[in-house]
Amino acid sequence: MVDYNSRDWLHTIFSLHKGDTARKLGFVLFGMLAYCTAVAYFIIEYVHPGPESDLKNIAIMHSLLGFVISTLLVFRTNTAYDRWWEGRKAWGSLTNNSRNLAIKLAHILADQEEDRHFFRAMIPNYAYALKNHLRGVAQPSEWEACPGFDPASIDVKRHQPNQIATRLFGKMDELYQRGVLRPEHLLVLNAEFQSFTDICGICERIHTTPIPYSYSSFLKKFVALYCLTLPIGYVLSLHYWVVPVVLIVFYVLTSLELIAEEIEDPFGTDDNDLPTDRMSANIRIAVGDLL
Repeated sequence: MVDYNSRDWLHTIFSLHKGDTARKLGFVLFGMLAYCTAVAYFIIEYVHPGPESDLKNIAIMHSLLGFVISTLLVFRTNTAYDRWWEGRKAWGSLTNNSRNLAIKLAHILADQEEDRHFFRAMIPNYAYALKNHLRGVAQPSEWEACPGFDPASIDVKRHQPNQIATRLFGKMDELYQRGVLRPEHLLVLNAEFQSFTDICGICERIHTTPIPYSYSSFLKKFVALYCLTLPIGYVLSLHYWVVPVVLIVFYVLTSLELIAEEIEDPFGTDDNDLPTDRMSANIRIAVGDLL
């Protein structure tokens, strides 16, 4: 995730980072530049349309469709941002519940140093497991070993968060059988423990359910058709100035769709994705301080 100062307008306007849409659309923008130049040159130099040419009616079509395409893009962007924000709320809940679980265990296990060490390592291990699970990778080196847990014992080809959660529950059951945890303790700890799997389910729903293909495909075709016919409709009034105008319109419309594509699945490593690496590290620090 890119860290920036929202009040620094000049730096924001003129900076170009690797996640900027201008970089990603560079080749496509060059192609649109060549296309618009060719269309404008052909119509102006060879067709010589008069002021009453039917080509001017195409501009009327664009004015009618402009509202439709802007509405569709607003809906597309808002839907993608809702998914991004829901993912952020889920990871915020994971952070808070990890702290709450650590606070409760710190008092319940005040005299059980080895058991405290186990939870001090395993609660953050769940966050790292969830982060890597959502990215489709395995990084056992990020897990902290502790008495009763060896990172090598995790099968990285299976569901990593569930395996960590199973170890956590197994430890709680062991403490109950030993008499360290009483039934009322289990009631107190159950909400935070259960929330881990609930949060995992929320993130998996966001990650595995993209925008319906027919909607995404239609929007892309609509934007392409709209922009490809722009130079034909406005060349009579703008002449060669139609080239930069169409490029600006094309850049704005495609950038909105590109941004929506990137943030609708916010658990990867793109510049606009959630900083799950930092959040996992913060959970480890917070839990370490509490336990």
